[in-house]
Amino acid sequence: MAEAYIVEAVRTPGGKRNGQFAGWHPADMAAEVLNGLIDRTGIDPAVVEDVILGCVTQAGEQAFAFARNAVLASKLPQSVPAVTIDRQCGSSQQAVQFAAQAVMSGTQDVVIAAGAESMTRVPMFTNLSFHAKEGVGVGPLSDRIKARYGVEEFSQFGGAEMIARKYGFDRDTLDRFALESHRRAAAATAAGAFANEIIPLNVDGTPRTADEGIRFDATLEGIGSVKLLQEGGVISAANASQICDGASGALIVSERALKQYGLTPIARIVNMTVTAGDPVIMLEEPIPATRKALARAGMTIEDIDLYEVNEAFAPVPLAWLQAIGGDPAKLNVNGGAIALGHPLGASGTKLMATLIHALKVRGKRYGLQTMCEGGGIANVTILEAL
Repeated sequence: MAEAYIVEAVRTPGGKRNGQFAGWHPADMAAEVLNGLIDRTGIDPAVVEDVILGCVTQAGEQAFAFARNAVLASKLPQSVPAVTIDRQCGSSQQAVQFAAQAVMSGTQDVVIAAGAESMTRVPMFTNLSFHAKEGVGVGPLSDRIKARYGVEEFSQFGGAEMIARKYGFDRDTLDRFALESHRRAAAATAAGAFANEIIPLNVDGTPRTADEGIRFDATLEGIGSVKLLQEGGVISAANASQICDGASGALIVSERALKQYGLTPIARIVNMTVTAGDPVIMLEEPIPATRKALARAGMTIEDIDLYEVNEAFAPVPLAWLQAIGGDPAKLNVNGGAIALGHPLGASGTKLMATLIHALKVRGKRYGLQTMCEGGGIANVTILEAL
């Protein structure tokens, strides 16, 4: 079978809501990642055959062919096409998988997979505003769906609470996990662990290179003092992912392109899996998706050196660890979305950049990445660092 290789994977730092990147138009932010991939690889931008860009809230500045606008804002020639995709939080991870499928099929040789989300300038649920303001229709869920599942809406917050109850996690356990996320992210930042994956963004003429959401002075007491999102629940804003502005991307190529353009790969894609399950509990799907991916790859969890499991809410990676039998020391070694932020459509390639660079620094071989997604979907990608 033909192979798909990653030549470079990069991300911007994370910006807090109304924080350091609030002045950046999301198309320009995405364009900086596209430019960074071209600059770091030295490839002729004219040979890029497509840009597949993930974005969840496709409204306002992220509407109207958002991926194409990112290309037009970049140094890529206008001859490069682009498409915006939405697989919820796994959008840019799916972009990688679509790009790899194009390369492995022989349809294309050089594809950029990316993602971008300005949660400051295009807040969550902005794309529902037409229904809310105009009173048109009944929203995304038809009466048929509501009747089938006995709900008025699907809630990720509700799903996180369900997982916590199912797996027996109390608030203290979740808060301790959140604290560890901040501690790992702070240690990684201090050690310069993110330096090779970050594309700086200029703010008032100054390059910003640091993730803004990390609490370097985080304490268990401080995290525990944050108000719960639901009375009697265990989820708070402090043990859930942070709203974040950011962009990320990866250059995916064929073996033929490696030779033709003199490129050096940093990773090989071993397996790509996507599954779907219960849309009500929703966030549990990374567990069966991981089992399927490992089985298809002929691997066990013991073969995997590092894993990135998106910290949408603390119960998600904790449940994954418990069910899969993973080693906590291999999970999100540089911190996760609780500390670093979760820029929705950009998180897939963001985590991938972190995973690949973490593997290479440690001299490790295999990495697994998985992401819970709206509607009860999950992507899993297994990589080999080269």
